[in-house]
Amino acid sequence: MRRFAAVSWIAIPLAGVLVLSGCSSAKSDSDDLQIVANPVAAKPAVSPAVTVKPAGQVITTGSVSALAVAQGTLVVALAQPPSLQLYDLNALALPPVNMPLYGKAEKLSVAPGRVEIAEPAQGVVQQLSLPDRKLTETKTGGQPASSTAYGADRLVAMGAAKDIQVLPASGPARTIGGQLYSADDVVVAGAGVVVLDRLRTAVFSVDVAAGKVNEGLRAGDGAANAVADSYGRVLVTDARAGALIAFSASPLIMRQRYPVPGGAYGIAYDAKRSLAWVTLTGRNEVVGFDVRGGEPVEKYRFPTVRQPDSVGVDETSGRVVIGSAAGEGTQVIQP
Repeated sequence: MRRFAAVSWIAIPLAGVLVLSGCSSAKSDSDDLQIVANPVAAKPAVSPAVTVKPAGQVITTGSVSALAVAQGTLVVALAQPPSLQLYDLNALALPPVNMPLYGKAEKLSVAPGRVEIAEPAQGVVQQLSLPDRKLTETKTGGQPASSTAYGADRLVAMGAAKDIQVLPASGPARTIGGQLYSADDVVVAGAGVVVLDRLRTAVFSVDVAAGKVNEGLRAGDGAANAVADSYGRVLVTDARAGALIAFSASPLIMRQRYPVPGGAYGIAYDAKRSLAWVTLTGRNEVVGFDVRGGEPVEKYRFPTVRQPDSVGVDETSGRVVIGSAAGEGTQVIQP
């Protein structure tokens, strides 16, 4: 892992970073990460009407709740009816394969040989294996917000249950909890594991082996989505303040808070090109940032479909894919 790249991302003083330690309760009066009395998770900015033709190709789809690209397959999750549409990314004119889901998919995560699907309203996570396109399910109960691979195991962020389920390849599941208001996403970055808490607009380090949620750091004013990069870092979008925030995952340290006005929300990472793709829902745009240096460098900016809440990237070709939560299609751009 290129640790020098991770520590080079210091662009602001870190004196204002708030660390949670020794806190026995998520509702403690001394909770430094509590910023309002009644926290509400950040939502994407409402998009204006499209005034510029979206770049690239737009596929007619319904309202997109999540999407992912894996092994040449574009996987689009539709809100109504809850389903997946699977496209051959190299033959987009062909009709998609339709696969019904139990409920609306809130998060798709790419793992080796599969896509993880979280369906919170049904208490289910599913796995879509590729290239054979078979679905298998795991009943978690509760409201699973995301699922990701962790070696041979899986980590499931359990949303309002305020904990993480560890689903081993064999044997019983176990739960890791503590200090969270909501467990909205779990990200494996290098040697570290980080959980995103949207209610507290914070990130926390997780010691999976010890079964502990460790220190936490504020992640701006409205942490929305997170992704791991190639350098052991977690990149987080701040939807309220308009920023891209970088944390090293092990140890958990804020490295940079870079302004990204326009309603930064969705995020995807192209490891082959070191590009972080961020959607701006307030502007109907997607921006590609090169994150290899001391601070992000904007390389691309494209007009998008309305309400571009979801974004994914094909690392083989570099194509970026954007999903409209307003039902205006799925967009494929070749930078």
